[in-house]
Amino acid sequence: MNEQYHLETLAVRAGTQVTEFGENSEALFLNSSFKFKNAAQAAARFSGSESGNIYSRFTNPTVTMFQDKLAALEGAEQCVATASGMAAILACVMGLCQAGDHIVASRSLFGTTVQLFSNIMKKWGLEVTFVALTDLDAWQAATQKNTKLLFAETPSNPLTEVADIEALSVIAHHASALLVIDNCFCTPALQQPLKLGADIIIHSATKYIDGQGRVLGGAVLGSKAVMEPVYGYLRTAGVTMSAFNAWVFLKGLETLQVRMEAHASRALALANWLEQQPRVSRVHYPGLASHPQYALAAKQQRLGGGIVSFEVVPRADQTLQAAAWEVIDATQMISITANLGDVKSTITHPATTTHCRVSPEARLAAGIHDNLVRIAVGLEHIEDLKNDLMLLSSPIG
Repeated sequence: MNEQYHLETLAVRAGTQVTEFGENSEALFLNSSFKFKNAAQAAARFSGSESGNIYSRFTNPTVTMFQDKLAALEGAEQCVATASGMAAILACVMGLCQAGDHIVASRSLFGTTVQLFSNIMKKWGLEVTFVALTDLDAWQAATQKNTKLLFAETPSNPLTEVADIEALSVIAHHASALLVIDNCFCTPALQQPLKLGADIIIHSATKYIDGQGRVLGGAVLGSKAVMEPVYGYLRTAGVTMSAFNAWVFLKGLETLQVRMEAHASRALALANWLEQQPRVSRVHYPGLASHPQYALAAKQQRLGGGIVSFEVVPRADQTLQAAAWEVIDATQMISITANLGDVKSTITHPATTTHCRVSPEARLAAGIHDNLVRIAVGLEHIEDLKNDLMLLSSPIG
């Protein structure tokens, strides 16, 4: 589709394939395999000399439409869809790295990503060095001759730290490595890392791309040359996105722009309100002038996104964790769950949920304290969200 179309138009129109029935909405292909006209065509499809569908583990029309649409939104040559966001990270690393290779990763990552790098990948002979997300000198110093990937989330989970993508790309390319950016929090509606110098984008489509907490999925995007071994891994290992999930994601992408703008506007309003509450000592949100990387976020992102985290001031008789749990348990409307990207606002305590398997020392190094609470701001009215958090307005006492 014409690349000059605006993102909103691409989200609605890009990637669509129409069958002989002339459907206006993308078709859902639930079959596992596809017939060939003859043995020669089957051989051509399997060898790759002819394009077309073979088996839904690695070729399915509905999944292809999702891949093409998301690629158009991110400005990527190719998208490889996977069963989940973690499957996307796994496919990226397994496709591009081998035993003896080295990865430099931010300490400020989703807890399960840290576990994947720290425990599972090391079993297969990969060396991983963790550094502070915003310390460019540390990234530079950590690169080695065998470094293959630099991996970062920006904004990070849960503190919404912002990485300088352009600067990291220079460091990566100087080391003959690839820069991988997890773009889950922003999506292409708010940030396009490839245009800033990144080589690969990771998505947990489960989050904002779906937008309503319905299905799991992930994606890896980049140039065709870089994606070739990633696709090869998916074809063989089968960490595949289902056709039904792809069909749901296609519908989610159509409203991505308007939803992200709505999430961000409510998140900014809530972050400003939280900064005024007596039981909040600090608010983490890239759209606030108080955020350490506010200027960088304004340069890289269209808006601040939908994730706000804050630190609760405990009463004299409370531990840090008890103070955070008290705030969470006092909510009546906001969903207590670790998922994010939903139209329903969610609230969680990162230290005991998303990052519970990360060691206490590593959590502290990443700035995740026991009084930290994360809210994924949904699409409810802002006044109702404030009212649900009114405990934060009470005197510390």
